[in-house]
Amino acid sequence: MDAILTYHMNPLTCGVARFNLALSRQLALPYLGLFSPEALRAKRPLVSIKLDEFSDTDADRLGSIADDAAIWPGLRLFFHDYNASPVEAKLLRRAEIVYCGNELLFNEMRALHDKVVLAWCPGYLFDKRPFDLDAEISVYTFGMAHKLRADYFYQLRDLLQATNERYAVYVSAAVHEGRTLEDTFTAAYEQLVECFGERVRFLGFLSDGALYNRLTSSTFFAAFFQGGVRGNNTSVNTAMQCGAVVLTNLDTHSPPELRHLVNVIDIRQCQGRLPLDKGALDIVRAGGKEFAATRGWNPLIDLFNANERDLGVSD
Repeated sequence: MDAILTYHMNPLTCGVARFNLALSRQLALPYLGLFSPEALRAKRPLVSIKLDEFSDTDADRLGSIADDAAIWPGLRLFFHDYNASPVEAKLLRRAEIVYCGNELLFNEMRALHDKVVLAWCPGYLFDKRPFDLDAEISVYTFGMAHKLRADYFYQLRDLLQATNERYAVYVSAAVHEGRTLEDTFTAAYEQLVECFGERVRFLGFLSDGALYNRLTSSTFFAAFFQGGVRGNNTSVNTAMQCGAVVLTNLDTHSPPELRHLVNVIDIRQCQGRLPLDKGALDIVRAGGKEFAATRGWNPLIDLFNANERDLGVSD
C-alpha cells in the first residue's frame, strides 16, 4: 500500500477517520482525503470507507473514479459496512484485495470477491498523556476559532511563564451553530497548542456538570474577545455565576461595573504580573458572583415585566 484514503478527515467527529488516521501512522503511510489530487495519484491505496457517510454527490463522484481504470490500478479496499450499492460493486470489481471490519461483513463479502480478508479495528488513543500535570496554576477556556484572540493567549503565556509556577491550560470544544468542528474548534486548538505546547490538554465536549466542575476547580477561566467582553457573553456570565475567576479583556463598551481586580482580571492591566495571591483572587471571585447576580435571570425577568407594564400590556 502507498496511502490510506479516507472520506472524512477529522478523527474527533468520525470513527472511520479515527481508524484511518491511526492506521496511517502505524504503517507510516500518507493519510489523504479521498478526492484530493494526491489521493488520485496513488497507485496502491487502501480506500477505507463506510459508504453510508457519503453524500449522494460524493458517492457518484467515487463511482466515476472507480470507472477510470487508470486511477488506483492497485486498489485495496477496507469496508466498514456494505450496502450492495452500484458504487461498492464497481469498487469490488477493481479491488485486488478486500478487508472486512467484522465477521458479519466478512461472511457476506466472501461470495462477492476472490480475496476477502477478515480484519478488525483496534482501539487507538491519540493522546495518552495524564491530565494531572502537577500544576500549581490551571487555566480553563473554550475553543472557538472564530472568536479566538491569539494575541491575548500569547500574552497570557508570558504572564504564566513569568510566575515561575507550573501551569496547565485545559481547553474544551465549543462548536457554534452553523459552523463545523474544523472551523470552530480544531483550528483554535491547534493555535493554543502552538502557543502553550505540552502544557495544553484537550477535554472534549463537556456536559454542564463537567463544565461546572472545571470552572470551580480552575485557577482562572480565560475568555478573550474582539474589542472586549460584553454583557451578553454567556460564557463569562456563566463562569462568574459558578464563582470562577474570569481573566478577560475590557474596553469602553464592556459593562461599566466590571473592574480589574474587583470582579474580573483584565489582562491588559496586568502589567507583566498575573495576580496569584489567594486573598486577591477570592475578592475577584466574590465580586464576579455579585456582578453575575445583578445580571441573572430574576433581574432580567424583572426588566421584561417592568417594560411590559410601561407599554400598558395586560392579559
